[in-house]
Amino acid sequence: MTRTHDDHYKWIALSNTTLGVLLVAINESILIIALPAIFRGIKLNPLIPSNSFYLLWILLGFMLVTAVLVVTLGRIGDIYGRVRMYNLGFAVFTVFSVLLSVNWLHGSGAGTFIIVMRLGQGLGGSFLFANSSAILTDAFPENQRGLALGINNIAGIAGAFIGLVVGGLLAPVDWRLVFIISAPVGLFGTVWAYLKLRDNGVRTHAKIDWWGNVLFAGGLTVLLVGITYGIEPYGHSPMGWASPKVLTELTTGVALLIAFGIVETKVAFPMFRMGLFRIRAFLAGNIASLLAAIGRGGLMFMFVIWLQGIWLPLHGYNFSETPLWAGIYMLPMTGGFLLAGPASGMLSDRFGARPFATAGMVAAALTFVGFDFLPIDFSYLPFALLMLANGIAMGLFASPNRAAVMNSLPPAERGAGAGMSGVFQNAAMVLSMGVFFTLMIAGIAAKLPSALYRGLVAQHVPHAAAATVSHLPPISSLFASLLGYDPMKSLLGQSVISHLPAASAATVSGRDFFPTLLTKPFSDGLTIAFTFGAIACALAAVASLLRGGKYVHSTATTPHASVTRSGTLPGRHEDGDVTEAEEPLLADEAAGGLSEDGAAFRSEPVPEGQPAGVASEPVT
Repeated sequence: MTRTHDDHYKWIALSNTTLGVLLVAINESILIIALPAIFRGIKLNPLIPSNSFYLLWILLGFMLVTAVLVVTLGRIGDIYGRVRMYNLGFAVFTVFSVLLSVNWLHGSGAGTFIIVMRLGQGLGGSFLFANSSAILTDAFPENQRGLALGINNIAGIAGAFIGLVVGGLLAPVDWRLVFIISAPVGLFGTVWAYLKLRDNGVRTHAKIDWWGNVLFAGGLTVLLVGITYGIEPYGHSPMGWASPKVLTELTTGVALLIAFGIVETKVAFPMFRMGLFRIRAFLAGNIASLLAAIGRGGLMFMFVIWLQGIWLPLHGYNFSETPLWAGIYMLPMTGGFLLAGPASGMLSDRFGARPFATAGMVAAALTFVGFDFLPIDFSYLPFALLMLANGIAMGLFASPNRAAVMNSLPPAERGAGAGMSGVFQNAAMVLSMGVFFTLMIAGIAAKLPSALYRGLVAQHVPHAAAATVSHLPPISSLFASLLGYDPMKSLLGQSVISHLPAASAATVSGRDFFPTLLTKPFSDGLTIAFTFGAIACALAAVASLLRGGKYVHSTATTPHASVTRSGTLPGRHEDGDVTEAEEPLLADEAAGGLSEDGAAFRSEPVPEGQPAGVASEPVT
């Protein structure tokens, strides 16, 4: 039977799931700005090479867990109930937020505690992220899903930038506030979800794919860990891509994922529904999302380093103030997301996702080209306008693309499909950071050492000390800028600076010295990074263009429809036409699906006069 959509309930579902996604997104980025206060609070220096482990894992552990588990938890939501799993996510997230705020340890013990608790917090976030889109798709009729998913998706993207400001405001007061702020919100969301949300989705009775879960989690974890450590120095190299450890991790991760793909074609109840990729709208939308996230994710860190390490100090801001102000100066991008996201989602309900998502990625590519034309010491107005334009472009893409992906899924597969889509987006964020830091380091490694050495020697720094600092891996300078530390005090040391002539000591420890030396090497690195970002967005535009016309999976004849033996699904295009190649599929396969117990079934012929679905466009 066809499920009805309660006008009152759908807005409750939208409000609650948007709160959940916003909470997860804010916590993904809140530490970028708060890390300096956290490391000072736990008395741990992250710039010491032996402590880089804590810096990377406190920053990336949350995103890594979300990327790895989102498919599994989406599939579990399909089996045991999406609302039940979503509500569990709120509770888990809240518990670990409280635990993070009661950390009274110091040094490496405190760092390890934060990493473990952040992984637990990421588990709760995975439950929320994996099931929110499916809950919304179940609650809203197809002609309003673009608006609903647009608001939900933009909350997630905007939350990444809101987290920067929230972290900058709370961390100077007390670093524990960065974690405890999530607890009352999570508690409210847990109670609200328990009392008000209901499961409108189709429940799929199936067994857990344990082999698939183990291979997928292991492969993706090892691969992303290898990418993370690839940006760390190895021996005399500024990066670790030639390290046997990194090469082993990358090779092992790829091998496990290949084995996972093979297993998923053999097991009865796979967690990764490979047949869904036969739906053109689903495949193209996820490829576009992957490329857009790669283009967007790492650039956020580049902008933070650009503002904190160079522009803000050159404009009179103390290094300790730069984290907060970096978040504030990036707010035009958030404003662009908030303006374009809901509007483009609503319009895509009527006209389809392709024109808006494609135009958004083309515009985003052009904004990256525009950023490359800005001088390093720019005037803020053109920078703000480009930030606004980039936010509008990303909002123009994100909402319609998300709605198109979810509309293409049959009801019984929405949790798994949303999880699969989430893997592309979350894994791309970690991949993007690896790519952009690699490109940036490659761009500055050739010029920064000599510029540092000449600049320090000119200020009477002993040759040995100047040589030591100039030969430090460039990642040390980038991390110092990212954390809002005074780079020279961190890298050179107060003991060296205190023995310099007064004028030289004032110059070396001043706000302008390091940013001025970093300007030219950083400019070269930015050119490479922006070029890569523009190419990634241009390719995302091509993928979006190839998605086909508006496509919505039809439930008129298959209330429990799932992937057929051929991998295609019943649905309808905006014109309702059936191509000649698809007609045999309709006659033989389109009515196929899974019954309540997971067994394959073939529906009875559609009675005369009842609307029939039309098969999705097959991928060629």
